[in-house]
Amino acid sequence: MEQEIKKCLEILKKGGTILYPTDTIWGIGCDATNKSAVDKIYRIKKRPENKNLIILVDDEEMLKSYIKSIPDIAWDLISNMDRPMTIIYPGAQNLPENLIGKDDSIAIRLVRNDFCRNLIHEFRKPIVSSSANISGENSPLIVKDIPKEILDSVDYVVNLYQDQIQKLRPSTIIKLFENCEFQIIRS
Repeated sequence: MEQEIKKCLEILKKGGTILYPTDTIWGIGCDATNKSAVDKIYRIKKRPENKNLIILVDDEEMLKSYIKSIPDIAWDLISNMDRPMTIIYPGAQNLPENLIGKDDSIAIRLVRNDFCRNLIHEFRKPIVSSSANISGENSPLIVKDIPKEILDSVDYVVNLYQDQIQKLRPSTIIKLFENCEFQIIRS
C-alpha cells in the first residue's frame, strides 16, 4: 500500500488524475484544491460542470478547513453513520469555484477506508472522488469493467484491490441547509 500511496502523491502533486479504490466504488480523483485538475475530471467523465463533484477528507479537522460553519446536525450524522455518507454542506470555502455549487455548497465525505485515509493524510489536502464511469453510465464494480476510455484518460491506476468486487454501493448523500434542515438526496 505504501508504494501505491507514494505513486499517487507524485501524480496528485503534479495536478494529475488517479483511478483509485475508495470506501464505496472505484473513483477518479485529483487534488480538490487544483482548479485545472478538477477540470480534467469533468472532461474525463464528460460530466456537465453544473453537476457537482464529491471531495474526500480524512478527518474532522480537514473537514473544518473547507466549510465556513458546520451545522450541529452534521456532527450527529457523522457520529452515527454506519456506511459511507456524503454530506452537502452550505458555506464552502478554500476550494476552486468549479467544485463549489451555485448555492455555495460542497459535497464532502469523511472516509473510513484505510487506503483513502492514508493517501489523504499524506497529501494533506482533500481529493476529488467521482465514480469511474462516463457521466450517466453505470458504475463498474471491478477495474476490468471500467471503460478503456477512462483507463486511458487518467494519469495513474492504483494497483490494489483491482479484482475485488466492491460490495459497497455509492454513498448516501444528505444535503444540509443553514436552518438545520436536511434532505436525503440518495439513500
